[in-house]
Amino acid sequence: MADLIERITVNPDLCNGKPTIRGKRITVQTVLEHLAAGDTRDTILYHFPSLENADIDACLHFAAQMAGRNFASYPTAA
Repeated sequence: MADLIERITVNPDLCNGKPTIRGKRITVQTVLEHLAAGDTRDTILYHFPSLENADIDACLHFAAQMAGRNFASYPTAA
């Protein structure tokens, strides 16, 4: 799994510091949004030919790690 997460890079000078895939201008968020919209891996790889199947795996692994973190609770609007 460590080699998967190494595919995710963060550079403050690239895409406003959002996590990207292997230093490309493709954000983890973009890939996750495509998956959430129902796009298949093959469709994503077709639209982003510089991506690899393992990059999609890394995005999912990254999202799982982020979801597993504790977040401070914020007051909700009444």
